Amino acid sequence: MNTSSVACSQSWSISEESLRRYVHFASESCVQELLMSASNDCGDGWKILLTLDNGVEISKRRSGSLHIFRSRCLLRSVSPQQFITVANAIDGAKQWDPDLVEARYIKDVEDNLSIIRLKFGENSKALFRKREFIVYERRESMEDGTVVVAVASLPKEIAAGLLPKPNNAIRGLLVQSGWVVEKLDDLNSCLVTYVLQINVRSGDRIDISYHTIQLVLVVFAMYIMVYMACIGLV
Repeated sequence: MNTSSVACSQSWSISEESLRRYVHFASESCVQELLMSASNDCGDGWKILLTLDNGVEISKRRSGSLHIFRSRCLLRSVSPQQFITVANAIDGAKQWDPDLVEARYIKDVEDNLSIIRLKFGENSKALFRKREFIVYERRESMEDGTVVVAVASLPKEIAAGLLPKPNNAIRGLLVQSGWVVEKLDDLNSCLVTYVLQINVRSGDRIDISYHTIQLVLVVFAMYIMVYMACIGLV
């Protein structure tokens, strides 16, 4: 018997309350991780990779096998509440790769916490090809006006219990990622930070720097353009 296939097929039957508690605490941790990533400038190992003419700054740091990318931009005449209306996991995934096959909400766990399925097809980029992601999405407003959208994969056993994995799909892992939108002293401006973490295994032969910088640029540019379109500036 192939023990690896048995391990991969394991799933946990979990009660609604246990699921709620797990996702609640996991997403709280994700929110705090995103806030810490957004609060550091070039310290704590962050290395600036490039700065674009429009002010978008891309930086990166390593933490073990994790490659953590951060994109930041100052948006004027935009409040955190206005910007966050177009920041969500499904619309972001549509911009990661045009070969997104399916993106749907599986269930709402709390008013600001949902579970989502993202599925990519055979023609997707290497990071997403024939992969699906079962993720939670948490939207949190802080006392100082900062808004956070936290997204990460569920553990594979819990994900399998909620939605069995199709035979022709690979369950991808999205580590704690998301958006932090900070209100500035100028009430009509905000600082937007997008953080993406990818766990690269030793056997992976993916040009992680090229693909992820491209991904971050596409996602970040999408949100700026979508918002500008919403308010009639483009």
